[in-house]
Amino acid sequence: MDFNNTGDIFYRMRLALSSLSIYRNLLDDNAIKTFTALAESLCSRPDPITFLNLYNELFFSLASSNTTLAGRVIDLIIYDDNPFSRRCATGQDWKALEGAVRNDLRALQLVAQVPSSAIKERAAALCKLDKALLDELPELTYSNNNLPEGTTSGPQEKLKQALLSGSSWEECLDELARFYREVGAGIFAHYRAFIWERRGESGRLKGIAFPDPVRLSDLYGYEEERAQVLENTLQFLKGYPANNVLLYGDRGTGKSSTVKALVNEYHSQGLRIIEVPKEYLGDFPEIIRILRGRRQKFIIFVDDLTFADSTENYTALKAVLEGGLESRPDNALIYATSNRRHLVKEEFSDRPDLEGEEIRKNDTVQEKLSLADRFGITVIFTAPDQEKYLKIISALAQQRGILVPQDLLHREALRWAERHNGRSPRTAHQFIDWFEGHLALQKQASS
Repeated sequence: MDFNNTGDIFYRMRLALSSLSIYRNLLDDNAIKTFTALAESLCSRPDPITFLNLYNELFFSLASSNTTLAGRVIDLIIYDDNPFSRRCATGQDWKALEGAVRNDLRALQLVAQVPSSAIKERAAALCKLDKALLDELPELTYSNNNLPEGTTSGPQEKLKQALLSGSSWEECLDELARFYREVGAGIFAHYRAFIWERRGESGRLKGIAFPDPVRLSDLYGYEEERAQVLENTLQFLKGYPANNVLLYGDRGTGKSSTVKALVNEYHSQGLRIIEVPKEYLGDFPEIIRILRGRRQKFIIFVDDLTFADSTENYTALKAVLEGGLESRPDNALIYATSNRRHLVKEEFSDRPDLEGEEIRKNDTVQEKLSLADRFGITVIFTAPDQEKYLKIISALAQQRGILVPQDLLHREALRWAERHNGRSPRTAHQFIDWFEGHLALQKQASS
């Protein structure tokens, strides 16, 4: 692009940003807002202090995100949730929007590729700023000679490189549409894990920037149990019939870690996980409406599931499991963990008796206790015996590179279990963390 005529380039940029129709969400970004104000100031005659504040505020905003103006614009394009990206993500026809998308891509490329030299040159002409001072201002954009290397070969990085190095962003339109179709739009492209949270009367999905990194290879023992969950998940990902899953068993046996590890293994195949706190189970209808029609597959994860009585939350989950008037979409399954086989805490007062207030109280109790049966698959994780516990200890020690005699390792591991939380995979991980640090301190003290 020709940036030699700096007299009107910033007016053209103001027009370009005002003309956005599909990618209009980008105007709400702080960096874009600051750039808009900077471009507007350079269309008149800003005082030097105003220019310097805007320029450095823009640089600070970009540096805080470890990017530049071009990188920021491209990130916003990639992760924007708009009519075009949503249509691509849900497999709808988007050709009616093609002209508007092309116009927006041309406008955004004009903004992203303006060199810092053009901004400084315009400021020198208008503000009479010293050239040495302007030369010291940091760069806002990439040059053609310092394009960043992608950190991975994932679809986001490939698309970003294509836009950064391309002479015309319009030429990347089909690649952009394919990205939205395969990876998703908005937060579903940006994140693999989410939590459902409420603010006042409304709920929303919040992306988790740093989800638990646990992988299936990090988990030892319970291979048969995990194999059932894994097989069901693979059926789900391949579009075959699959079941909701209840992972039941003793605390610390790896039930939650098994579910979390699935998304780390298969997010590249479109798997996403949404954790729903128990108190928000009544929001299931709202959640599935958000997920319906998207090409990604979603595990709705409910951790430590129990119910005190037949509350609204119990009724909502029962309706989703059984299929109410609004059915669960094919791209969503419920995976729940519980320390209780029957999920609902049964009190002695719940037992039927002749003097009870409810005539059919036994029916109500049985309905509560049968909630677990509405999950298609129930996988039981029981606390390990001593032999299994020590096998887990040995495997973890080998993984960490802890080279000590096995009898010493096992003796210390059993002492740890006695003093702390009993035998479980969680206890084994806690022991290995302590033991590795303990050995490191001893080595340091002796050196």
